[in-house]
Amino acid sequence: MSMTDPIADMLTRIRNASMAKLQKVDIPSSNLKVSLANVLKSEGFVKNFKVIADSKQGVLRVYLKYIDEKEPVIREIKRVSKPGSRVYVGSDKIPCVKNGMGVAILSTSKGILTDKVAREAGIGGEVICTVW
Repeated sequence: MSMTDPIADMLTRIRNASMAKLQKVDIPSSNLKVSLANVLKSEGFVKNFKVIADSKQGVLRVYLKYIDEKEPVIREIKRVSKPGSRVYVGSDKIPCVKNGMGVAILSTSKGILTDKVAREAGIGGEVICTVW
């Protein structure tokens, strides 16, 4: 599997694992992915996550969340900005996902933020993905 876009790989693993109703999914770790997992957790899309040290880059283990143990909380998780076509927005152009039901996750000068936090802070950035 090509790792030209490790973030897309992470999102795909989460998407596939939640469709397969798995309790957890392991992803090669990086600081960016840990920040993403942190936002997913704080926004209530995943139960928890932890970084497990190994001899290489470490493993990010994400514990998935379901409604009534059946329905995945994450209905859709989509890569927006890709290595070949980056999507940057100003604070006034931050997308609203599913009328605010979903979340756009941005990489900003202040770190990885949700669309709401970035809007409040008045900062734009790169739209990494949308989740709902």
